[in-house]
Amino acid sequence: MGVREYWFMKHVCLVCMGNICRSPMAEVVLRSVLAARGLDVVVDSAGTGGWHAGDPMDERALATLAAHGYDGSAHRARQFDPSWFAERDLILVMDEDNLRALRRIAPPGADIRLLRSFDPAAPEGAEVPDPYYDGRQEFEEVLAMVEAAAEGLAKHLEDH
Repeated sequence: MGVREYWFMKHVCLVCMGNICRSPMAEVVLRSVLAARGLDVVVDSAGTGGWHAGDPMDERALATLAAHGYDGSAHRARQFDPSWFAERDLILVMDEDNLRALRRIAPPGADIRLLRSFDPAAPEGAEVPDPYYDGRQEFEEVLAMVEAAAEGLAKHLEDH
């Protein structure tokens, strides 16, 4: 499955544009899902852009997580640093724009994929849409997509 075998996966990074909506939601959810299954994997997140660096998670993302029992209050946005490729086993991006941006700067062998590729019910190439300019319902939909992908990744790690 890709360049790296998952039996030794130790670090996953989730990436979106500004690291205040989708990727921090995914970080919080994936960390929770993996911990509940006893899988010892470091999970973090970043944005391809740095314009929100240091900012907390978007209030709507935070509220959506909280309504479902997750705590994202400690999150602070940051920009992906190319040196991180050496430290992360898997980079999961929210959409094709992020995928292209990271592949342009990635070293050979970097494992970068769409997050929803781990959701067995998602069609091939499915993205997590950016809810930033939308309302609460879109944040709920993003959370559902992230939870499905997180469960799929956890099952994949358990199986491999």
